[in-house]
Amino acid sequence: MSRSGKILAIGGLFIASIIGAAIVTNGNNTTNTTNLACESQIKTLRFSMSSNTQHPIYDGASKFKELVEKTTDLTVDIYPSAQLGDDRAAIEMLQLGTLDVSIPSTAPLANFYPEYNVFDLPFMIPNEAVADKVLRSDFAGDMLEMLQSRRLIGLDFWENGFRHLTNSRRTVTSVDDVKGLKVRTMESPLHLDAWKALGATPTPMAFNELFTALQQGTVDGQENPYPNIALNNLYEVQKQMTDTGHVYTPLVLIFSEASWNKLSAHDQAAVRQAAIEAGDYQREVNRRVNNDSLATIKANMQVTELTPEARSEFRKATESVVDKYRDVIGGDIIDSFTKEIAKAEKESAVQ
Repeated sequence: MSRSGKILAIGGLFIASIIGAAIVTNGNNTTNTTNLACESQIKTLRFSMSSNTQHPIYDGASKFKELVEKTTDLTVDIYPSAQLGDDRAAIEMLQLGTLDVSIPSTAPLANFYPEYNVFDLPFMIPNEAVADKVLRSDFAGDMLEMLQSRRLIGLDFWENGFRHLTNSRRTVTSVDDVKGLKVRTMESPLHLDAWKALGATPTPMAFNELFTALQQGTVDGQENPYPNIALNNLYEVQKQMTDTGHVYTPLVLIFSEASWNKLSAHDQAAVRQAAIEAGDYQREVNRRVNNDSLATIKANMQVTELTPEARSEFRKATESVVDKYRDVIGGDIIDSFTKEIAKAEKESAVQ
């Protein structure tokens, strides 16, 4: 059984089995009310996300809301389009306990938890089948558990997708074509270093500032998954796209530890199960929208597919970045990640 299947099964059994257990006896023979017997101390969960209501991430958040509200007395209020702040601000609010739930990409999360840079190392995950296996593996579970000692509760990995380069200056078919391009990146030192290694001039900024920056020529280009490009009409201010697929970006559904500790055990189990089910749903929607978005992009932009030789050139140009971040991330984590990828590739090939 897969990790997600195990979590769903255990979660369901846990919810069912703990409903009747309200009182326990401790070692001193006194009775204490367990967390289960207590009602959650909060009733409304504020869910912040940077994407707009058209994005598959919002579909996943809506499914999460539906499942949580169906299985608990909690209410989930969703705030899309960075209404409460961008990913970095949301993470800070989660740590302070002034926000309950968010779904940032791994890059902004890595500003707080350096180990999460491992997911943004360039040219590591080759395709969606491998991504699915890696992000529901024991390795992924360990990465989520890591957050629990650092004021966050990691619930599940969702999908943003493979990132591709767009620009308004020229067709990019090789590393040489990237040189000199001013490229907007996420606010991640690793992403900055990767684009510097390719010869670009990277400029970090929040996603909600991107369209205006492209329109005004502050930057020449940017890199994002297909839905982010199409659903935000970036083709209106960009002429070229190259299917670099340089990074597969996961999303991390995270909960404030302060808020989590205010939930009853029953509600914690229900929220965990909802996160897994909503993650599966979000991934399905994202793949469907991904195909539709690519069609929109092709209708409005020139799309260049890298040759295998060019892709190898891109990967070779960024190998120094992997080496540079070995001490930042931890060599053991990078080794475990690459082993998990190799295992997933082997399993996918057999299937």
